[in-house]
Amino acid sequence: MASTPKSDLLRQIPSVDELLRQPRLAALAARIDRELLLEITRAALTDLRARLAAEADAGNAGAHGRRTIILPLDPAALQNEIANAVEQILAQSLQPVINATGVILHTNLGRAPLTEAAVEEFRRTATQYSNLEYDLEAGARGKRDVHTAQIIERLTGAEAAVVVNNCAAAVLLVLAALARDGEVLVSRGELIEIGDGFRIPEIMAQSGATLREVGTTNRTRLADYESAITEKTRVLLRVHPSNFQITGFTDKPSLTELAALASRSNLPLVEDLGSGCLVDLSTYGIVEPLVRHSIEAGAHIVMFSGDKLLGGPQAGIIAGKNDLVAKIRRHPLFRALRVDKLTIAALEATLGAYLRAAYDEIPALRMIRLTADDIKHRAENLLLELTHEIPPGKGEGASEVEFDLIDGESLVGGGSTPAQSLPTKLIHIASNRYSAAQLEQRLRRAPAGISVIARVESDALVLDLRTVLPGQEPALVQSIAAALR
Repeated sequence: MASTPKSDLLRQIPSVDELLRQPRLAALAARIDRELLLEITRAALTDLRARLAAEADAGNAGAHGRRTIILPLDPAALQNEIANAVEQILAQSLQPVINATGVILHTNLGRAPLTEAAVEEFRRTATQYSNLEYDLEAGARGKRDVHTAQIIERLTGAEAAVVVNNCAAAVLLVLAALARDGEVLVSRGELIEIGDGFRIPEIMAQSGATLREVGTTNRTRLADYESAITEKTRVLLRVHPSNFQITGFTDKPSLTELAALASRSNLPLVEDLGSGCLVDLSTYGIVEPLVRHSIEAGAHIVMFSGDKLLGGPQAGIIAGKNDLVAKIRRHPLFRALRVDKLTIAALEATLGAYLRAAYDEIPALRMIRLTADDIKHRAENLLLELTHEIPPGKGEGASEVEFDLIDGESLVGGGSTPAQSLPTKLIHIASNRYSAAQLEQRLRRAPAGISVIARVESDALVLDLRTVLPGQEPALVQSIAAALR
């Protein structure tokens, strides 16, 4: 095969204008900003020239005097390269996936799915003007807090409430407002890391407060707090260890005892509950402290997440005494950390479901409340669909696949309920054609258009339908079938 000299190839490279007149790129120019298309086209031409030069130089210096053959330029391939680069840029990076892991509040997958009512409120609020900070009765400027404050107060028993963008922000704001340039007493066993390397001591340091540890990792007594109180003490902090558990020889004062000490010492008792449990879930195997119980036990300020057990959007909720919440709200950080109208709309819709005791409208709570028998019934139906798509013993590779239904456990996740699990039924998939890791990868890479995130256990792929949303089964069947082919 004859080679084409580099100089001839370089002369064949079309100009930017010539390329943009080609039908495929001309169609793209009608869809996107011309400057973006020009930038991508120029980059492709620069890369092409560099590749041609590198190939030619490598050919000239080839071993034993052999020359690398440089083929003539393919204009269609160049257009495809540019078009593919454009499509990749235009493609949405954030996209829906099917969560078949059984981890309900999967941090990497966006934690709590929102209620349908919240989605409708998103649409209604986002596409119209609203009274976000306008008092319709007074005809004057209002506060965005009012839309959620009254519902939070009713559900928790708190006197007042405000919302910021997550629970870490709530901790930062509360300590900055109540303890800056002072000391915060906290048990050594509660100095937790809340995820992605964020640690309570580091957040406290950013607030301007000084951390003072009391007690030991496994045992802290009321006397440890009492003896550590000085004129510099500003806050007693209690942190619920929602993402880990200490067992064995342990001890710590009750919240009621800490509240009594705080009152005697004229100090606020602040509790970081994290998970934000508003209703008793112990019937379903989940034992987490309720926000209302903390308020009733005497905590002056309680902080918790909106997107964990509460089942709403990402938010940090601060609830408690009127005077303290007002002081927190006046702090300059509040404006930097406050939430937008869409978060308020979604949170209001989620909390509204609690007021109506419509817990199955909240996806996270509905998933928690599903029994193993409920999941078994769904799994059996899905297996029937799978056997229609991939009949055992028929077709190349199909006989190498085995489907089983086995006992398993689901997790709440999201930094909530450590060591607590929910009984479930797992779809167990084994293939001689693909390893479990290969199947997991094939599902994740969306062979049928939507990515499926599954688990690998004991050299087999397992799917937990607890976290597969209603209506997703057909897409899940298609994805599994495509991955197994």
